[in-house]
Amino acid sequence: MSRETIAAKRYAKALFEVAAQQQKTLEVEQELKAVVEAVTADNDVQQFISTPNISVTVKLDVLKKALQDKVSQPVINTVELLIERGRADILPDLLESYIRIEGESLGIADATVYSTYPLSEQEKATVAAQFGALANKKIRVENVIDKSLLGGVKVVIGDKLYDGSLAGKLERLEKSFNRQAQ
Repeated sequence: MSRETIAAKRYAKALFEVAAQQQKTLEVEQELKAVVEAVTADNDVQQFISTPNISVTVKLDVLKKALQDKVSQPVINTVELLIERGRADILPDLLESYIRIEGESLGIADATVYSTYPLSEQEKATVAAQFGALANKKIRVENVIDKSLLGGVKVVIGDKLYDGSLAGKLERLEKSFNRQAQ
């Protein structure tokens, strides 16, 4: 585990504790996602933050103006702290750690559902209910379209893969025939 990941976990834990005290854990997650997206998606913003010739005070002033009234104070404080310490590069790791800590604390898990077509809200709710019972957690579903699937779905929750795809079923069927033939 890298030093950046360990540092990101520490910042994420501190941010989660503050968010939990204010009962705004899910809101803070959304705000943190927006900040990470804004920072990582724009090369100019990344360069601005990482340029050593620009003083920390200038960087903080610009960020305060950009984030004010858009994100909560705990998120602003965390981003400011990272910039002051020259650690803005760990923002994506911080977000990932925050989501993991939040999920463990609130009994929430994120599921990535791969399908050949976009799932309806009803289908997402069905998947969330079925896999929520399996994982004993509340499931948030993210649907990813995978045209390489022949049919069915693949569901990834954490480090577990539930393969209900047609290709997966055929592969398991082939393996069972091979075992019987031996």
